[in-house]
Amino acid sequence: MHIGLIGGIGVAATVAYYQRLTRAVADLGKPLELTISHGDVHTLIRNNLADDRQAQANIYAKAIDQLAGAGADCVAITSLGGHFCFEETKAISSLPLISAMTPLDAYFQAQGFSTVGLLGTRVVMRTGLYGQLKQTKAVALEDEIDTLGQAYLDMAVSGVCTEAQRVMFPDAGQRLIRDRGADAVVLAGTDLNLAFDGQDTDYPVVDALDVHVDVLARLAAGQIDLKTAMGDTNV
Repeated sequence: MHIGLIGGIGVAATVAYYQRLTRAVADLGKPLELTISHGDVHTLIRNNLADDRQAQANIYAKAIDQLAGAGADCVAITSLGGHFCFEETKAISSLPLISAMTPLDAYFQAQGFSTVGLLGTRVVMRTGLYGQLKQTKAVALEDEIDTLGQAYLDMAVSGVCTEAQRVMFPDAGQRLIRDRGADAVVLAGTDLNLAFDGQDTDYPVVDALDVHVDVLARLAAGQIDLKTAMGDTNV
């Protein structure tokens, strides 16, 4: 299965997807067919903050057409924040769209997490992953959504995590566990790996990127089919 990735939103997230997907498919002993398009993170941020879903979906649709032309069989968006217009994109996509949200509920349930704390964009935190979790309760630090959301965008745009941010995000995760009753903290922003990689925390951390990559890797390796990857059956 030839995987297409909508990348560049932002660059660090795309690099993380590329590194982890190539490693995961290699671990399965299969070759990887992969094409990556490059988007504009600043346009994505403007459309996300304005909730202009159709405008961003139209941008994605053009990228998806390019990926289809390169031979991709399916496509994924390399940004959880970028999933805000997933349904609008799915409606006009020329390729099957593999969501990063769909496998999360099943993963949380398998791990025994009934409540998860979210770190990511303002919209992701405010909407509890766009309301797409059906079996799991999502919580956030309500009074700090704007501060954390801005810090996340700054990191995503620059592709660099400052020392202050490497303290801010793990500390926020600790308070999600202590004050909001979360069983685990979800890195619900693809660039958060910049803040958490190499960090030792005393609480469970789920990188949503890894859950998404696992589905894409198994799809690329032929271990699951498109119906399963798209959530029509259990992944």
